[in-house]
Amino acid sequence: MNILQWHHVCACDDIDEEDVVDFEHDGKLYAIYHTPSGFYASAGLCTHETARLTEGLVFGEVIECPMHMGRFHIPTGAAKGAPVCVNLVTHPVRIEDGKVYIGLADE
Repeated sequence: MNILQWHHVCACDDIDEEDVVDFEHDGKLYAIYHTPSGFYASAGLCTHETARLTEGLVFGEVIECPMHMGRFHIPTGAAKGAPVCVNLVTHPVRIEDGKVYIGLADE
């Protein structure tokens, strides 16, 4: 059984609204987003060509991959059209005392 562990990412103020930052844990890359509706987390690489999503652009609740301009809905990870067709894996986020935490299942 995997148990969710919370990992400190950064202060809320470290991510401007409509921006994204990298977070690495156990050799895996994650993207942490600040959207108009809050903070979210997903896998850090595009499902199409494994480009770093943190090099892309955030528009409201959408991240655009820097390589081929594929787009994902940040809160759900849903692929929003070609060339991406595989959804992003998303992860829970919580905010505590002005800090952002990502919930990851320890395996």
